Order: sequence, then structure tokens, then C-alpha cells
Amino acid sequence: MRHLYMSTAMLVITSLAFVPSSVLAKKKTSPENINGATTIDAKKAKQLFDEGIVFIDVRKDKNFAAGRVPDAFHIDLQNIYHKNTLDRALYKSQPIVIYCDNHNCLRSAKATEKAVTWGYQNVYYFRDGFSAWKSSGYPVE
Repeated sequence: MRHLYMSTAMLVITSLAFVPSSVLAKKKTSPENINGATTIDAKKAKQLFDEGIVFIDVRKDKNFAAGRVPDAFHIDLQNIYHKNTLDRALYKSQPIVIYCDNHNCLRSAKATEKAVTWGYQNVYYFRDGFSAWKSSGYPVE
């Protein structure tokens, strides 16, 4: 039986040697647009921030603790991002900006899709997220 496991493991390892490294290293990128939402860049995000629009940070706790857009609500996508959580914090007609780390982070795309599905009408999808915000020199806390 042990021989079977070892043979299977060797087969898997050997087969990976023939997979191009570009395939193995390829990172997923978030979609450029989400139906029902407006995709924005860092400059537009800052404009909305200055207007007092609510920002929703859907990153992990440790990322949020390390730095965020000032006064952003933290609603971790994996743990507490649910319709009821969002409904308690916002009105469906209230404009919101949803972000995560950057365009390689799929959390903001998923959260934006959910918000639109749940009936939120004025959703901004900040695809490039916190890294673009920070690299633009905008305030962080």
C-alpha cells in the first residue's frame, strides 16, 4: 500500500515538471468590471473619499490592521461579509466604495458582485485597492 502512495506521489511530481512555469506562477487577477457597479481608480477613489463616501475594506484582519483607508469599515469577506451585515451598516441607496489589496485580490470583486445582487444601487469597485491608494500618497491609518 505504501508503495502505491509513493508511486502516485512520484507521478504527480514528475508530471509537474512538464507544466510550463508560467502556468504554475500565474496569479489570478480580478475582473476589470463588475456588472451593476462602477470601476474606479485611485484618483476617483480619493475624490469619493473627500466627498465622504463610505469605504468598505473586505481584506483579512491582519491586512486591515496593518493599514487602511481612514475611517473605512472593515467587513472581512471570508468571515462577516453577509447581506445582514451590510444592511445593518448602510442604506441600499447609499454610495459605497469596496476595496481589497490590489487587482490580484479577488475579494473586492466578489464583495462588489454580492452587494449589487443584494440590491445596493450605487456601488464603486476600487479594483486596484489599498496598494494603489497608498502608493498615490493618500492618507492611511
